[in-house]
Amino acid sequence: MFGRRIVAFLPVRFSRRSAHSYVHGTSLHPLLYETIGARFHAAVEAAPDRTLYVFDHQNVRKTYAEAYADARRLACVMVELGLRPGDRVGIWGPNNYEWVTCHMASAIAGLVQVNINPSYQSEELRFALQKVGVRCLITPRAHKRSDYLRTLHDVIPELATAKHGSGNVRCRGLPDLQHIVLFGEEKEARGVWRYEELMGGIGSSSEHRLKEIEEGVRADDPVNIQYTSGTTGNSKAAMLTHHGLLNNAHFQGLRSRYDHGRHIICIPCPLFHCFGSVCGVLNALSHRQTAVFPDAGFNPLRTLEVVAAERCTSLYGTPTMFIDMLAHLDEIRERGLSVASLNAGYISGAPCPVALCDRLVNELGMRNLTVMYGATEMSPVATMSRLDQPSAERIRNVGYVMDHVELAVVDEEGQVVPRGTAGELLARGYCIMRGYYEDEERTRAELTPDRWYHTGDAASIAEDGAVSIVGRTKDMIIRGGENIYPTEIEQFLFKIDGVADAHVIGVPDDRMGEAVCAWIRLREGVTTLTPETIKDACRAKITHYKVPKYVLIKQEADFPLTATGKVKKSELRLISMKELGMVHVHSQFN
Repeated sequence: MFGRRIVAFLPVRFSRRSAHSYVHGTSLHPLLYETIGARFHAAVEAAPDRTLYVFDHQNVRKTYAEAYADARRLACVMVELGLRPGDRVGIWGPNNYEWVTCHMASAIAGLVQVNINPSYQSEELRFALQKVGVRCLITPRAHKRSDYLRTLHDVIPELATAKHGSGNVRCRGLPDLQHIVLFGEEKEARGVWRYEELMGGIGSSSEHRLKEIEEGVRADDPVNIQYTSGTTGNSKAAMLTHHGLLNNAHFQGLRSRYDHGRHIICIPCPLFHCFGSVCGVLNALSHRQTAVFPDAGFNPLRTLEVVAAERCTSLYGTPTMFIDMLAHLDEIRERGLSVASLNAGYISGAPCPVALCDRLVNELGMRNLTVMYGATEMSPVATMSRLDQPSAERIRNVGYVMDHVELAVVDEEGQVVPRGTAGELLARGYCIMRGYYEDEERTRAELTPDRWYHTGDAASIAEDGAVSIVGRTKDMIIRGGENIYPTEIEQFLFKIDGVADAHVIGVPDDRMGEAVCAWIRLREGVTTLTPETIKDACRAKITHYKVPKYVLIKQEADFPLTATGKVKKSELRLISMKELGMVHVHSQFN
């Protein structure tokens, strides 16, 4: 599958043919060379009274000046706690104002924020803290079914005998962890600092020390560590810089024309993921726009209600999130609410079915819908639609290479293939991560010596430079020697009237090696579609070996999802094998 582990150690080679699958994002705009803190300060100077954040569920509305003052106050707290530039600060929780305040405070103070998945349980939390040596953890008391304080007691048993009113931590299993800061309503917890009390007790001396620290923070310094493993595998800690994150956000905004006019951006995506924190917060900040967060977690109905109330102009989401929002659109309209203010948005995070994009343009009015492709390791966006394309063309691929970024498509030998030929997509440029934290082996496996990043995605580049993703190289199904990309079948299944969602995987087959299996969710009220009618529709339109051998009709709750709304295909495969009685089926691909 494109020799990913082989070509990682080979230089990318160009054939003698002229039409290489190589593109470079030339630009009329130079890269920024400033820190996130400096960019924030410049925005405050230009538009102090403009609204930066709206957290509807917290009833919080902050101007640029107010949010900057809060971020500096928290940065001073971090200085007083003894944190020094380069130390890691963990933020563990859902979308809250405290999250973005920590995000900016860490950047101002030269610290490295570690984004921790809010759904992590004790073993995952222990790994996340230990892996990168987190020195300070900021977290809420609880959120819905997640009792963060109880989980902390599971990970740090020493908290049970710690003092009240002190967050100094001494944990044998986590020797680097020194402080826990808790926000929310809890007042009697042992071994934690109270966020609200710390924010109210800052003196002038800490502000003086913070200014000295700021002078030493550089654009090329790491500012963020994000755990990344997609939907399979053990987490890797990607180190991202001010330069990479800020420029990526800035150029997204330029391509979306956020540098012109006023834009109110609704962001139901999780902040711990790049989609929320970079495409959302940093993008809005760099262009002095407004970021609106409807709820602590994703709530499709509440998202549409907030779009209507705040008159949002842009809406972000993954395909699964948008499918769920569309399911509530009739209810919103029946209540007399209008989402007519919407005219744009970003869709990313998973393959984007053309039929779904058509519905977003036609039913939600998102005529300037933008399809993006990227990965955490790329800070995160590598390709993006251009608004000068007609919308009908724009939604049929993942757009064009971002400014100042290089892309190439290679074969199994590391040879750059001709235009229009599928292969593994590689990326290089300012946005590529520093590497994985203290993990040279994995870094070398993903980054070539000349800094090409192996995405693991199978892609092709058209004559005009448009990039199409045909699937994950590891998701490719090999049936009787034929290579099948699930995305292609999923795109077709979405066109069948009555299909709300579709995901395709390979399952073992003792004769063909692998067989195609499709998970289908029907639109509400649809009763005419069955596994056989869906197979018949496929037989009439696609090659026989791509027709699913198995079609499983599922409910929304049956699909295992990551916290960012991606379907866990590895789990789909395991569940399918169990349901189909394949636990003991063997094939050459097992």
